[in-house]
Amino acid sequence: MSQYRAPLADMQFVMTELAGLEQIAGLPGFADATPDTVAAILEEAAKFATDVLDPLNRVGDREGATWRDDGSVATATGFKDAYRQFCELGWNGLAKNPDFGGQGMPHLVSAAIDEMWSASNLAFGLCPMLTGGAIEAIELNGSDDLKRTYLPKMVAGEWTGTMNLTEPQAGSDLAAVRTRAVPEGDGTYKLYGSKIFITYGEHDYTDNIIHLVLARTP
Repeated sequence: MSQYRAPLADMQFVMTELAGLEQIAGLPGFADATPDTVAAILEEAAKFATDVLDPLNRVGDREGATWRDDGSVATATGFKDAYRQFCELGWNGLAKNPDFGGQGMPHLVSAAIDEMWSASNLAFGLCPMLTGGAIEAIELNGSDDLKRTYLPKMVAGEWTGTMNLTEPQAGSDLAAVRTRAVPEGDGTYKLYGSKIFITYGEHDYTDNIIHLVLARTP
């Protein structure tokens, strides 16, 4: 059986010789992103991808997720524990804002590591990818209250996030989305419509999942 090996030499070459890692480390907030530190981070990520995620790829294909009678979803054997390790090691917050508990590494670094997660086990890697998208959406567009409520737990991995876009009649054509969000007058909205094919829309990794829903307002 083949085993995933991250192309560390290629990644480090691209970062240092082509992307200008040293110059990026000189930008405000990125002082810790030195070539030596980044090399160490990449090596540890490669170990996690090879030792933890890659062996689960076959398990995920064979078992898949299970829909329980109570409506909950159980992921394949080992995935939940892998997610626990992933969060405990700080991978979920690697490039996230330090104001919300992240480590503040540049996306140049996290892009290479995200490649490792996707290459070694895409089924696993989709969860932190979707959570990262939800985090970015809330950080860029949410109120201060929303940021304080959601972002620290999402950055830590205690809560995950999804992006609810696809509808039965609208796949990649988001102009065809029909779901409506009607203001209730108390700061909340009532949703009318259906969403389908929501990646990591239900799982057993965390006790709470933050669903960001694309909808039209009046």
